[in-house]
Amino acid sequence: MTDDTLPNIKRRSLMMVAGALAAIPLTRAAQAQTGTEAKPAASPRRRHLGALEVSCIGLGVQNMSRTYQRTIPYRPEMHNIIRSAHDRGVTFFDAAEAYGPHEVERILGEGIAGFRDDIVIATKFGWNIDQQTGARLPGLNSKPEHIKLVVEGMLSRLQTDRIDLLYQHRVDPEVPIEDVAGAVKDLIAQGKVLHWGLCEMGLNTLRRAHAELPVSAVQSEYSMLWRGPEAAVLATCEELGIGFVPWSPLGVGFLAGAIDAATSFAQGDIRGIEGRFTPENLPHNLALVELLVTWAARKNAAPGQIALAWLLAQKPWIVPIPGTTQMAHMVQNVGAADISFTAAELSELDTALRTIEVRGARLPDAVQVFSDVEAPERG
Repeated sequence: MTDDTLPNIKRRSLMMVAGALAAIPLTRAAQAQTGTEAKPAASPRRRHLGALEVSCIGLGVQNMSRTYQRTIPYRPEMHNIIRSAHDRGVTFFDAAEAYGPHEVERILGEGIAGFRDDIVIATKFGWNIDQQTGARLPGLNSKPEHIKLVVEGMLSRLQTDRIDLLYQHRVDPEVPIEDVAGAVKDLIAQGKVLHWGLCEMGLNTLRRAHAELPVSAVQSEYSMLWRGPEAAVLATCEELGIGFVPWSPLGVGFLAGAIDAATSFAQGDIRGIEGRFTPENLPHNLALVELLVTWAARKNAAPGQIALAWLLAQKPWIVPIPGTTQMAHMVQNVGAADISFTAAELSELDTALRTIEVRGARLPDAVQVFSDVEAPERG
């Protein structure tokens, strides 16, 4: 999932857009895929996911085929946003077979024509999707032969000869992770995949996967609105030298001010069935946004920029991938790299965050059931 930033809390927040694109200094690079420490990034605006170097902020393109509100964005403008992001130093673009399905990969492939070799493409397999029609079928499918078939389709849609970072989108409870890693290893040997990762997996599965084939990145939801990875996932990534990519780093737009107490959600918008945005919980959770508005005024920034800069400050191997379908919001998101905190400021902000208890589940039960799954052992 990605965010479409739409600040609308207070009129003054529209004036808090930082235009410069400098970087938050890095203190160290992540360990490389091999387990040895990676070389420092060539630029302070770069970070490492294992051995893979990317821009410190990426672009999630999930909603470029259809937004949360179920509208269809203007395709040429999506291409323009992708190209403009590259012009502003973004080298990390995140897609998935399931987004569309298939259509977002096509949009990204069209958008990166002319500079494909300058960027890192991440995409994901794992849902049970008909490869001919794109129709969603029940459940998951990470059978090795299916993975290889999916990757062939990805390469065609993305108009490329290799995928830089291939994730398992969700753990298949019927396929040992060693078999999944084996399929990816074959694809790496063929040059069709360069690095791999997992999303929202159980921790034991992550360790088993990494032992079989070094994992470059883990992708999971993480933001001021949802801090679940702090319990154990981040520590495990640090131990193993694996980078971390937060999806929904702006809390599906909430942290940028896209949702207020009067918001009603369109039919089909998943946010309308998330517990954290119910009429009972939303007014309480808006205290988090008010905190961001206060800090935005202090730092001459936008609330969403504060949320992204906070994520960047947590670890030097964290790379958020905010998404949007609007040019101004992309520019604003990338500009979060210009926001930094002193140690005292970060401590003050963290103390304030701890006083706000977010109420409500992050996902509907029918979606949450696919997270934190452990793959079966090999028979």
